[in-house]
Amino acid sequence: MRLVKQFATVAAVAFAGTTAAGAVQDNWFLTLLVGLATAALTVPAYAWIVRRTEHRAPVETAARGAVAATGRGMLIGTAMFAAVIVNIALLGGYRVDGFGSVTGALGILGFMAAAAVTEEVLFRGVLFRIVEEHIGTYLALTLTGLVFGLAHLANPDANLWGALAIAVEAGGMLAAAYAATRTLWVPIGLHFAWNFALGGVFGAQVSGNGESEGLLDGATSGPVLLSGGEFGPEASGYAVLAGTALTVAFLWLAHRRGHVVPRRRRDRAAAPATLAP
Repeated sequence: MRLVKQFATVAAVAFAGTTAAGAVQDNWFLTLLVGLATAALTVPAYAWIVRRTEHRAPVETAARGAVAATGRGMLIGTAMFAAVIVNIALLGGYRVDGFGSVTGALGILGFMAAAAVTEEVLFRGVLFRIVEEHIGTYLALTLTGLVFGLAHLANPDANLWGALAIAVEAGGMLAAAYAATRTLWVPIGLHFAWNFALGGVFGAQVSGNGESEGLLDGATSGPVLLSGGEFGPEASGYAVLAGTALTVAFLWLAHRRGHVVPRRRRDRAAAPATLAP
């Protein structure tokens, strides 16, 4: 079964990278190198297994246009979470106590690069893409978004509300970004910039993974719906609203471009499983 083979191949790279990162987590330079290496190895591993199991060129990870598409995703992700943090701060839910650590931010950069690439390839490149072929874009987005959110329950400070918030604002939004562009580079860039801005710049918790040592020594406080509580700003109402708005925008764009795969079997027969960007 191609879904299992593809998922297992990419997960093996992710597991090796996570294990190596855990062994060097106290060294920012090695953490940066391991993270970047994991990110760099994930894409060719995915391309290799797609060629073996589907006998096609993986256009969703094509090198042509990758830099521009990743850059667009990064701009969206940075703007989104900067807006979320600003809104939380305006109501007193986020404050800056001073400067943080440049080396800490560089370590986070490596970690977030690995997380963004491996998670997007696993959840959007493999899971969403293949499930979409069978049940259509909207049901696949809902189902895989929920799986993505619940997967975050394994994090140290996770809770059900935070996982559901991630399912809506990230699982749904990132799948919609892929559906709109049919390239993994946009959701990879968006995911990376979102996480790095949150932890590496603003010094806030990322998905319930504990305190981050970013460029700023930031702290959140106040009601969960404002600040996100121990899970971090991703569980705030602002993040959910921002993610929902982007999901709607990406789905509108996917529909406009004819990238939405219908649910009905007779219509799906004519719909391509993977569309060129």
